[in-house]
Amino acid sequence: MERDIATRLALLRNAPALSAVPRVPPERLHQLKGHRKNQFAIDLTHPFRLVFVPDHKPLPLRDEGGIDLTSVTSIMIVEIVDYH
Repeated sequence: MERDIATRLALLRNAPALSAVPRVPPERLHQLKGHRKNQFAIDLTHPFRLVFVPDHKPLPLRDEGGIDLTSVTSIMIVEIVDYH
């Protein structure tokens, strides 16, 4: 899993904004729901995920609602976890 973590961290570090992170495997960026609603995850070695939040105050929001991924340029990693 160490290689997956390093690869994903490099991807996140080099992305100009969160909108540049692929939503398809192997990274599969996805926003979480429920009590994790403002958190995002990318896949690591199954079933683990790298979970993070936008590091912006206030959160950049779209006019129609939701987080504006084109404006998320800084994140804070929360954990590496199997939340399933």
